[in-house]
Amino acid sequence: PEHNFIAENFVVSNCIGGVAATDPDEEGVISPGGIGYDVNCGIRLMRTNLTLPDVKDKLRHLLAALFNNIPCGLGSTSSLKLPFHELKQVLKKGAKWAVGRGYGSAEDLERTEDYGRMEGADPEKVSQRALKRGKNQLGTLGSGNHFLEIDLVEEIYLPQVAEVFGIARNQIVVTIHCGSRGLGYQVCDDYLARMRHAVDKYHISLPDRQLSCAPLTSPEGEDYFAGMAAAANYAWTNRQIIMHWTREVFQRVLNLSPRDLGMDLIYDVCHNIGKFEDHLVNGKKRRIFVHRKGATRAFPAHHPLLPSVYQSVGQPVLVPGDMGTNSYVMVGTPQAMEESWGSTCHGA
Repeated sequence: PEHNFIAENFVVSNCIGGVAATDPDEEGVISPGGIGYDVNCGIRLMRTNLTLPDVKDKLRHLLAALFNNIPCGLGSTSSLKLPFHELKQVLKKGAKWAVGRGYGSAEDLERTEDYGRMEGADPEKVSQRALKRGKNQLGTLGSGNHFLEIDLVEEIYLPQVAEVFGIARNQIVVTIHCGSRGLGYQVCDDYLARMRHAVDKYHISLPDRQLSCAPLTSPEGEDYFAGMAAAANYAWTNRQIIMHWTREVFQRVLNLSPRDLGMDLIYDVCHNIGKFEDHLVNGKKRRIFVHRKGATRAFPAHHPLLPSVYQSVGQPVLVPGDMGTNSYVMVGTPQAMEESWGSTCHGA
């Protein structure tokens, strides 16, 4: 049978910025290539009570302390080394595991997409090789386009929205960009290999082998979803721990209390993920599976999945620039729900 992608123009390869929705009731498929290797790569933005004069003379000390406390680079490992049984708890509980061990607060979870935990995760669907790769990498940035960045807010375009987000002109904010490290990569790699056989098994015709997939309701599809969800929970835990260590560095270097620093999480949003969501299709609400690869969720005001603090304005949408361009904090709109399954770009 033909397995139809609801989204248009998602046919040749699986490009960065691709969004595709499939319907499990109509032989819809799930594709690891439509989500990406770095499962739940995402952005986390924190506000502070600081302005540039507060940090200007200590920026070198801050950067040195951040480099010393938060490992980065290819193959970087952490001082936090978990036994496998504890790592599996991370894969089940996500950021809640980190908060339960003192890495942050319950308020952080409120301001994290899906509260930092994806339902349906099963650590038993994660290979031993993936577990070994992730065992010593919690609390690390990795390499590529991942970063931890100290930013200065230059312009405010929507003052009412910025006020709700806790953002003001000339304010210091901190951005974290990373994902599920080697564990997520291995989950994707493992299931891509399995999906290549599934394509033949289920007689799925594809324009590009990178879109190898399986029906959502098949054993292969269900296993990949459970493994992908586990990797997503690892990524949320990773960013939660990095944020906690970042707070500690700022407090120590600037000699500030947590209250005076005011480094509160604005939002954490992922951009390599697949989720079951409710959307209007031809005027009717349907439960569909949305693949986002290099695409950020962008839900509007009053969406039931947003925390109460953002119900009146919409979801914070975090779009980072590269080292030579600006980054942007945007807000979800109803138009995104109509045109792109509640999604937008993910930035650099």
